[in-house]
Amino acid sequence: MSFAVYLLANRRNGTLYLGMTDNLAQRVYEHREKVRRGFSARYGVSRLVWYEIHDSREAAFTRERQIKTWHRAWKLRLIEEMNPEWDDLYETLQL
Repeated sequence: MSFAVYLLANRRNGTLYLGMTDNLAQRVYEHREKVRRGFSARYGVSRLVWYEIHDSREAAFTRERQIKTWHRAWKLRLIEEMNPEWDDLYETLQL
């Protein structure tokens, strides 16, 4: 089983949401469809702009906690290194 740390945005350089899951495609779908009430539904944050896969829940959790402490500029740089056009990567996931 793999685990993902991911960043969602509502638009380029817009509001960001950082999360962790064991089913990235399903979780992003839930954000897109506003299945759960909360931050991402309130701010329309549903575009998958960055993600990273880990072999263990502990590794993903540690990485998520690390990134949560980062300055916004560092998170933007992380996104731009993987996805300079800020494309929605949801469509590229193996569903």
